[in-house]
Amino acid sequence: MSNSLENQLQQAITSVPECVASGYVDLSTGMLLGVKTVDSHPAEVLELLAAATADMFQGSNVVAIENMFKKARGVEDGKHYFNEMIVNSDNLIHVFIRGKVNDEHVVAFVCRKSANLGMALTKARSALPAIEAAL
Repeated sequence: MSNSLENQLQQAITSVPECVASGYVDLSTGMLLGVKTVDSHPAEVLELLAAATADMFQGSNVVAIENMFKKARGVEDGKHYFNEMIVNSDNLIHVFIRGKVNDEHVVAFVCRKSANLGMALTKARSALPAIEAAL
């Protein structure tokens, strides 16, 4: 992981409310390109995160839904329809944002459930350009 990417992921943790982890995933390879957490996690968990992120954005059913929406709206470009996903668990909010520069990259933020969702999403969106530029 490049030092610059590591620094940007760490900076995102401090700027996104109640953020406990941030990661950068390459959907084309399914690899976790960078990760910063406030706690340590087993490597298997982190690698599974990358695979799960790829499934969420590129699974066959997701791609089929994207194509149906694009067809229904008369959109014929090659862009993806889903750009952000929010997953709420019992204790955490997971925010996934597709890259603007490279749509095969996704940045993930994990925040405590007590975080203000709107503020977490706003701060996550604002962190994206610097994270993308760091790679």
